[in-house]
Amino acid sequence: MFIHPAAALRALAVCVALAAASLSGHDVLAHDGHDHGAPPPASPVQAAPRAEARSSEFELVAVAAEAKLRLYLDRFATNAPVPAAGIEVETPDGPVVATAIGDGVYEMPAPWLARSRSHDLLATVTADGVTDVLDLDLHLPAPLPAPPPTSVLPASSEGPAWLANVRRHLTHQGPVGAAAGGFLLGLAVIMLLRARRALPAFAVLAITLTLLVGGAAFAHEGHGHGAEAAPPVQGAALTRPAELGLERARRLPDGAVFVPKSTQRLLALRTGVTGLAEHRRTVELPGRVIADPNASGVVQSSVGGRLAPPPGGFPNLGARVRRGDVLGTVTPPVQAVDQSDMRQTQGDLDQQIAITGRKVARYERLAATGAVAQTALEDARAELAGLKDRRAALDTIRRAPEELVAPVDGVIAERAAITGQMAAPGTMVFRIVDPDRLYVEALSFVGLDAGAAATARLPDGRSLALIYRGAGLADRNQAVPVQFAITGPVESVRLGQFVTVLAPTGESANGLALPRSGVVRGEGGTVVYEHVSAERFEPRIVRVEPLDAEQVLVAGGLAPGRRVVVQGAELLDQVR
Repeated sequence: MFIHPAAALRALAVCVALAAASLSGHDVLAHDGHDHGAPPPASPVQAAPRAEARSSEFELVAVAAEAKLRLYLDRFATNAPVPAAGIEVETPDGPVVATAIGDGVYEMPAPWLARSRSHDLLATVTADGVTDVLDLDLHLPAPLPAPPPTSVLPASSEGPAWLANVRRHLTHQGPVGAAAGGFLLGLAVIMLLRARRALPAFAVLAITLTLLVGGAAFAHEGHGHGAEAAPPVQGAALTRPAELGLERARRLPDGAVFVPKSTQRLLALRTGVTGLAEHRRTVELPGRVIADPNASGVVQSSVGGRLAPPPGGFPNLGARVRRGDVLGTVTPPVQAVDQSDMRQTQGDLDQQIAITGRKVARYERLAATGAVAQTALEDARAELAGLKDRRAALDTIRRAPEELVAPVDGVIAERAAITGQMAAPGTMVFRIVDPDRLYVEALSFVGLDAGAAATARLPDGRSLALIYRGAGLADRNQAVPVQFAITGPVESVRLGQFVTVLAPTGESANGLALPRSGVVRGEGGTVVYEHVSAERFEPRIVRVEPLDAEQVLVAGGLAPGRRVVVQGAELLDQVR
């Protein structure tokens, strides 16, 4: 049988049009009401079924996990775990005592969880002599319905395995890929017709229509183009989320943060209840650490000379010394002219000592016979002693160097001593500071409350307690220097270190005081986190003012009587 090529082309065009119309109509029917655009964002991990209750003293969270119940007991005000408490829960099977497993966590068997989806529990908590009764309303989610069948066609309708594989390949390529495959198969039909092989041509044409129509039905089966998801298991809503290890902290769409009690213990979250109070206003001043003038000193050379170490060498930096310790010596240089004059003076003194000595000896012999008065003998002896003293002093000047002595007790803060170095008069060789007695000098542009205690904040976040010592009258660029004494431990504080001084001004203001650790500064402003429920924290934008080195004053954005995170707020802010 011979088929004209033109007729074959017209027939092929009609078939492809019918197939395309069938494919388009099937796509419209399959996608009516369904959008295959960008996939929706992933939903957060489902938490295990839980219930919570609280009183003025305690906060209790119950988490259902298969056939057991885990209880988390915390202080209501501080969110601190309560260990070694007694918890008795009234269950459908009667009262059960929970067992402590550490860090405020308790467990108890709960076989009754599988019998109902709603349970009203009554927990009696006793800790530190306080007993509270807490009502827990635990609801378990309903099991998921059975999944629909994965295919609308019987397995036998898919045809041979090779045809099903081709169909899946075209399906994964989408409508464009299917059309391209049909176009290539159409070209094969034309070539077979030209070769006068009609039977293979109609076979290829039939395969093309089967792939186009069947592939569309396979693609939209169940409205999915990806990998076939495994059907949910009956009752998975209770078993899978109940795995406590799957629980994680996450930020909710409204901006709040959900933090399970197990994660709160890892982050060590602590809260405090805000309350209105009157606080003294403070001002932040730039300052630096200086030495106490009454507990520090410098060692200088009064004469120019060559430095030499004492026995044992020069003391090292940081070495503790006592008042009166010899830290070094200075030997003044003697010029040639000075040495000539000193030798001449020494010779004159030696001659006078010899003459006076013979005079004293003669007066002693005459005084024994009464020829010389006793007073003349005593005058001669005094003259001889004076000459010897002058001679000894001259030798000392020539040989003995000047000793450099520590004026106060303390440690060596600075050292400029090198063996053999020539020191000019007034040169500072050592600086001694008592590390337990340091001052802070700040520059203030406003008047301060004289005599009031202040605080200083170091760059690493530590704080120092200060006592007002006085203010100067000198004007330093419109600022007045103010000095404070550091009280308490001063470990790792060095001279010249810059600090921020928070000093009271004498004025007062009402507000909510919060620790600085509970304030988070972000792009949207200053934020604190309110503990609204057992496992929910909501951010609050507030306006704060400095209060002291440890606290800030909330001037707006937060009401009194709220539980606010005071420890771990930085970690909480990182939850996404």
